[in-house]
Amino acid sequence: MPVVFFGHGSPMNALDSNQYTDAWRDIGRTVPRPRAILCVSAHWYTRGTAVTAMAAPRTIHDFAGFPDPLFAVRYPAQGQPALARRARDLLAPRTVVLDDAWGLDHGTWSVLVHAFPDADVPVVQLSIDATQPAAFHYQLGKHLVPLRDEGVLVIGSGNVVHNLRIMNWGRAGAPFDWAVRFNDRVRELLQRGEHSPLLAYERLSQDARLAVPTPEHFLPLIYCLGMQSADDTVAFRCDNIEHGSIGMLAVTIGADVASAAPVRS
Repeated sequence: MPVVFFGHGSPMNALDSNQYTDAWRDIGRTVPRPRAILCVSAHWYTRGTAVTAMAAPRTIHDFAGFPDPLFAVRYPAQGQPALARRARDLLAPRTVVLDDAWGLDHGTWSVLVHAFPDADVPVVQLSIDATQPAAFHYQLGKHLVPLRDEGVLVIGSGNVVHNLRIMNWGRAGAPFDWAVRFNDRVRELLQRGEHSPLLAYERLSQDARLAVPTPEHFLPLIYCLGMQSADDTVAFRCDNIEHGSIGMLAVTIGADVASAAPVRS
């Protein structure tokens, strides 16, 4: 199986039809049919590592101030407790809690409603341990590599550039220069397969302070990099900077994925 990173952006993308949702649907059509999905979402940021282990995860509306139709969205995919246990075992001896309280947050369902709209593939979420550096999450990704040979599609959902504090609603089509520079530098390193600079993203450039003010949206990409093999190709499926400071880069990693021309605007 390939590995996919989605720049999920606003939860309103769950309801919208745009260049990003078109790309997400195309990803769902072109990846091999998974038997299950394991998603690392920026929005399950915890102390320690946990994995959802319930049979029927709830749809979590972990946001406020959006229109009522967004709160009405349900993504009724089943869970897969056996996959949760498998992930826990692969990550041993690290402690991984089998969680029965969380569910699917919008980092997961806002992209899956497009990529797998029938919600007919079981979905499990893996949390991000907020106490650990990028290298730790990279190693967790490496331990999860066997899932690729077991029919599991591993997804990271976040944003390469994510600064909500200085979003510019009035200049929706004009990305900040620093956001473009950081995004392009990440693309370059991904294309070249150079992971070490991305693990030290804080020192990648002066732009990192603004592009990644907090790590939770960048770290899902690190899990995907940990799962990349030497012969995997990288394809940029869509790319743009929304509202000045929200990067919408989506990446597929894996030779089995049909390549698509990158979409930028």
